[in-house]
Amino acid sequence: MLIDSFLDYLRYERNYSEYTVSSYGKDLNQFQEFLQGENEEFSFRQVTSEDVREWIVFLMDSGHAASSVNRKLSSLRTFFKYLLKQKEVEQDPLRKINGPKKAKPLPVFLKESEMNRLLDETDFGEGFIGCRDKLVIQMFYATGMRLSELIGLNDSDVDFSSSLLKVTGKRNKQRLIPFGDELKDAMLGYMSIRDLEVRGEEQAFFVLPDGKRITRAVVYELVRRNLSKVVTLRKRSPHVLRHTFATTMLNNDAKLGAVKELLGHATLAATEVYTHTTFEELKKVYKQAHPRS
Repeated sequence: MLIDSFLDYLRYERNYSEYTVSSYGKDLNQFQEFLQGENEEFSFRQVTSEDVREWIVFLMDSGHAASSVNRKLSSLRTFFKYLLKQKEVEQDPLRKINGPKKAKPLPVFLKESEMNRLLDETDFGEGFIGCRDKLVIQMFYATGMRLSELIGLNDSDVDFSSSLLKVTGKRNKQRLIPFGDELKDAMLGYMSIRDLEVRGEEQAFFVLPDGKRITRAVVYELVRRNLSKVVTLRKRSPHVLRHTFATTMLNNDAKLGAVKELLGHATLAATEVYTHTTFEELKKVYKQAHPRS
């Protein structure tokens, strides 16, 4: 009875669409059926916060996503506000209820085998463009730098004697990133071709054929095109390679704090998401390898 009067209120006084009214009705009937299963003498006037929490647990255990549960709670909140206005209940059982938080998607990354195939077996093309494009991929994978940091890199930021790159990150905060011999050789090879084939007065490390600093659009496109050669991921951006760097480091026993500094994260919490990624990989390996998984 109370549900019917509430739905009429939505339909005729609030002018809600029939689809929306129907959705509210389904949510409220579902809640009513749940509580009637617990107590045959159920009444909305006796609903407590604990009843609502038990329903949330039931929905989550039944496989409902956090977004679905929160939508149902929204229906319930509107319903009890109506009951308060009609003086059918004395207090709102949802006043201290928080819905489940929506899980953040895990970072997308490439496996080490896919990166090895990309860097060791893929043809990037001849000349300056091919050499530059491969080095861009290598740079992202070997350093974990951001797109803006790669574009802003100058020749003067590369210290070959110390094997260090100086990058300028968010809020103009600078940090040093070490690099190994493989990247060093690739950078020296690129610079020799660049200085021979490209004319220009730019101090930029990565440039276009006309000598001007490389652009975001060019980097995005070359990363997308080359990642497409080894993976079918929907997301194939420079940030995927940054995720790949972080995940690879942690999978090979790097300390979380060290990865945080290399990535230029302000807090450890921003880096911890990659521990979830590596754990998900461990679960996959376990399920594939253990005979009783």
